[in-house]
Amino acid sequence: MRLPRCRDVVLLLLVPALLALGVPPAAAAPQRNGSECARTLDCTALELDRLPLSERLVFVRAVQDEIAAEYVPGFRHWRNIEGIIRFFAENGFGAPGSWVSYVDAGILEGVERGAAIALGRSADDFGNPGAPLWADYLHRLHRGELAQRWVHDPAWSAAEQASTEHGVRIAQRHGAVAGRVDQRIFEFSELYRWMLRNPPAALLALNEALAGSTGIPLAPADFLRWFTDVTIPEPAYRGAHVARDVALPDPVAAPVSALRLLLAYAPELLGPEAAAR
Repeated sequence: MRLPRCRDVVLLLLVPALLALGVPPAAAAPQRNGSECARTLDCTALELDRLPLSERLVFVRAVQDEIAAEYVPGFRHWRNIEGIIRFFAENGFGAPGSWVSYVDAGILEGVERGAAIALGRSADDFGNPGAPLWADYLHRLHRGELAQRWVHDPAWSAAEQASTEHGVRIAQRHGAVAGRVDQRIFEFSELYRWMLRNPPAALLALNEALAGSTGIPLAPADFLRWFTDVTIPEPAYRGAHVARDVALPDPVAAPVSALRLLLAYAPELLGPEAAAR
């Protein structure tokens, strides 16, 4: 009975000395950052959940650069995911362990594992059903099969939908619950993916929503093409603001957010050169 006590006393004496020397007595595996996760392409959803949102942006951008360099030159097809993460970061959503964070981590894991599979680094999808869909999406992009938006957008939507639903299941397993505003933003993302899969129905709905409105210089087909362009962050970023302000509800902020969404679209009205600027 005396030996364990002696051991405990020795440990109590040694720990401060080790810490003073910069040597932790029992170092746990350090948490990886966004760049490391992108380099290795093997961070789990739970690891990604622990990343600050700033590091998740680093991660998404780095994975895109990796894909561009190794497989699909010029790849920028996860920019809208950047837009949503930027919205979360600026508006207090997505703290590690929250419902939003788990769902986002499921999406990012699907992207990561899909890239790893497509690049031949691993065949393991980590149990994320979005991963093989993202891998197939990247293979088809590489082969030039998704050049047309009507073919590309449903493939993109299906992969993100599967990853998103996996993230929802992760949140449920960990007892995380969506708040009312969380749920409305999620419903916005569901609508976004539905529009990608069903452009004719989305265009019909948009036409009906604008019927009778005056003073809005908006061509529904052009707006829909811009709004569902996954290679730019602004539509998802601005759309999430609208979803949040409508959910609150905020009678002042909601019209302002909607106006900012239209202003983000406005350069498209002036032609490709103005939009590029």
